[in-house]
Amino acid sequence: MNKMLIAAAASSVLLLAGCASGPDEATTAQLDELNNQVSQLSQNVEALQAEVSKSGDAAMAAQEEAARANERIDNIAQSYTK
Repeated sequence: MNKMLIAAAASSVLLLAGCASGPDEATTAQLDELNNQVSQLSQNVEALQAEVSKSGDAAMAAQEEAARANERIDNIAQSYTK
């Protein structure tokens, strides 16, 4: 009974030691590749956000210019009706 308890304890220690070992080289390489992909995606997202911000600014400027043009047209039309 005592020997079985010692054997069970030893096997559980070996099992836990095997589970606690670090990742192998293939897993490490995959993790590195995934980290690189995440970094690239983050850079792409930042670039897209900058483009959206610029296009939003351009859209606002175009909308303001259209409003000014409409106002000029309205003023011209009023001058003919007076």
